[in-house]
Amino acid sequence: MRHPYHRRRPPEWSSTVIPLRLRTLAFAIATSSCTAAAAAPTATSLTLYRSDDAALYSAGDSGSVGAGYAVAREPRELQLKAGMQDISLGGLPQFLDPEALALTVDGDAAHVVSQHLLLAQGENAALGSLVGQPVEVLGSSGQPLATGTLLRASNGLLVEDASGRTSLVREYASVRAQGHFQTGSSLQLRVDASRAGKAQATLSYPTGGLGWRAAYVGTLQPGNTCKLEFESRASVANRSGRDWKDVHLTLVAGEPRILRSAAPRPMAAAPTAFAMHAKVGGSALPEQDTLADFRTYALPAAVDLPDGSVSQVPLYATRNIDCERSAVFENGGGWMPPQPMIARDFMLIDNHAVTTTLQLRAFDSLPAGFLRVLASDRNGTPQFIGEGRINDTPKGGDVHVVLGEAFDLRGERERTAFNVDKAGHTLNEGFRITLTNASNAARTITVREHPARWRQWTLVSSSSKPSKQTTDTLEFKVTVPAGGKATLDYAVRYQWTAEEHPQ
Repeated sequence: MRHPYHRRRPPEWSSTVIPLRLRTLAFAIATSSCTAAAAAPTATSLTLYRSDDAALYSAGDSGSVGAGYAVAREPRELQLKAGMQDISLGGLPQFLDPEALALTVDGDAAHVVSQHLLLAQGENAALGSLVGQPVEVLGSSGQPLATGTLLRASNGLLVEDASGRTSLVREYASVRAQGHFQTGSSLQLRVDASRAGKAQATLSYPTGGLGWRAAYVGTLQPGNTCKLEFESRASVANRSGRDWKDVHLTLVAGEPRILRSAAPRPMAAAPTAFAMHAKVGGSALPEQDTLADFRTYALPAAVDLPDGSVSQVPLYATRNIDCERSAVFENGGGWMPPQPMIARDFMLIDNHAVTTTLQLRAFDSLPAGFLRVLASDRNGTPQFIGEGRINDTPKGGDVHVVLGEAFDLRGERERTAFNVDKAGHTLNEGFRITLTNASNAARTITVREHPARWRQWTLVSSSSKPSKQTTDTLEFKVTVPAGGKATLDYAVRYQWTAEEHPQ
């Protein structure tokens, strides 16, 4: 006779029931692999997608985080009995997508009738991983209360002994089992096996709580030219609620479109240690490849990803690359008004900051991430001088990073001329840019202006020849002496038609 566990699941379970054969087909299409025909893998593989969610990488956040996206494919060994039976697969992450779970058994030794996903919550997260395994339940003084196979780990422990009798234990002190408790969610399966014995299976699923992004470190080299020692790494975050050991890791660069409902939130967890951990040697570099319209990086060796950790692995070998440093005094932007703007006070800007920027050319595909820039002080110690974001950049593309505001450099902009001729449909405007340099070395500052009153304009005069001129930008390079100042004067004329600005 079947015990009540076979007929009715406890109401406390957060679960879902899915016809698994249909889900297997859907997931196989999504991952471009025919899992039903493939033999079970010998090791777990993880494909991670880029995530910029700060919660994944922040040491200040405790517990698990549902951000990020990954696809796991892991081997499982099933101990089957002939016919219908219930088995448990534990150690799953907390944020997996229950609608895309796929279990395939080698040789069609069994097929899944239904499944129940038990989300990891409180102490049941560990006990749930022991369902289907031999356990010994002990009382407060160490006396055995029940021994046998654990059938249920919520609303009390349901244990079946060797004779087939079941015991429901609600008051107990500890549970003893062989091996280790697993963390994370668990999957309860009802399977129909054609024969008894061991069977190799593959469990595939997408999950949250995992993500990666690029992390770059650039150290400016001494000398008169701009040279950068460029380190390229991948930061891999695991806040999934479980440990991953000896996994084969593939990182996907780019932004595939991911449509899914918000991941379920687990109960609050205890603070988690935030570790830097990886088993990859410094000389081991990922193998780069393409996947449809995206870029992949496959790590050459297995890695450990402890729960609540950020691991770093190399993307490219460290190298010296050419760069360009600039100090920029910029006013306005690329906005274009719908008609000529002839009001005197239009675009009056009170800006005195001179920003420092760094430009470089991508030596290879650079996935999106942050570039932290260092420079050596007078003692030769590298010190942080700013950081900026690098977007996905193909090989040969330009990277521009704003590092911050220069302390010794200042700019001031004042209007020197303004005249509107409404009948003649023209407007003349002049400016003076005054730049100061309090440092002990001469500096060249790029002055970037955006004539934005109307799309048709002409540079009438300037005290320095522009280094760059486009439809919405004027650039001048002005050398400012040490401890001194320099000025730039320029004037522009705007023109329009009567239809563009009716009187």
